Amino acid sequence: MTPTLTRARSRSAAPRHHAKMQVRWRGTLIAWLFLAPALLLFLYFKFIPMFVGLWKSFFKVQTFLGDEWVGLSNYQTIIADDEFAAAVGHSALLALGTTAGSLVLGLFLALLIEGPARYLWFVRTAAFLPVVTTMAAVAEVWRIMFHPGGTGMLNTIIGWVGVDPQPWLGSEHSSLWSIMLMSIWRGTPYDMMIFLAGLVGVDRTLYEAAAVDGASTWRRLVHITLPALRPVFWILFTLAAIRGLRVFVEVYVLTNGGPNGSSEVLMTLIYKLGFQRNELGIASAGGILLFLATLALTVVVQMLRRRQAT
Repeated sequence: MTPTLTRARSRSAAPRHHAKMQVRWRGTLIAWLFLAPALLLFLYFKFIPMFVGLWKSFFKVQTFLGDEWVGLSNYQTIIADDEFAAAVGHSALLALGTTAGSLVLGLFLALLIEGPARYLWFVRTAAFLPVVTTMAAVAEVWRIMFHPGGTGMLNTIIGWVGVDPQPWLGSEHSSLWSIMLMSIWRGTPYDMMIFLAGLVGVDRTLYEAAAVDGASTWRRLVHITLPALRPVFWILFTLAAIRGLRVFVEVYVLTNGGPNGSSEVLMTLIYKLGFQRNELGIASAGGILLFLATLALTVVVQMLRRRQAT
């Protein structure tokens, strides 16, 4: 009886295992079918252009005469270019200022409106609106606000405290800082929402214990809130830094790199090289260098985060 029962059980277990495998493969196939349209769009509009750009960076692109292989000459040309060095400096400064400003203001707003009160949903929604607004429209509105005359909105506001009208975008000394101001304004709500999500995970009993021990609000912030938000800081720093390095629309709409290249960044320089000066090979090399810089920044931040976690 025992060998017979064993054989019967093994025969019944085999169809069950086969049915489970069929269900699993069917679910995987359905998931890939739903993902296929988005993956095809990513392949056509993102990944294929990336590989084409990498390939073109080794050629002198001549539309009607045929491409000419130049090897690393395009990279040598753009690295030795003074405009490229200035654009790198402007991009780094803009990324650093935008990241620091949006992180500080985002944390401040998150602490200010964090809580279960009913009316706070409206405040959070209103504060988040700049993020979902089209960047070109936002930049155009700020361009109007930056009007250098005495009737400009920002000049009118600072005039209330006795400050003379400023040229804002019209000066080599203030154009990049003006763009940074607008970028901070737009990036702060995004950081605020991420900080709000991180604050939800902070253990409330720690605040209660600290209050019982007589800890001030500042000490609770420094010793409880900020350490708990450390992973959020790493994520936001990475995203904000990448966003600052790849800034394009706001610079293009507000100043187009002017005046006299004082606000030229990597993306606007690459755009001009490729579509205005018809130097597509050099522009492709600049795009690859920007990609490598972004990748290096991400890897370094992740390594620092893991080292600190261990």
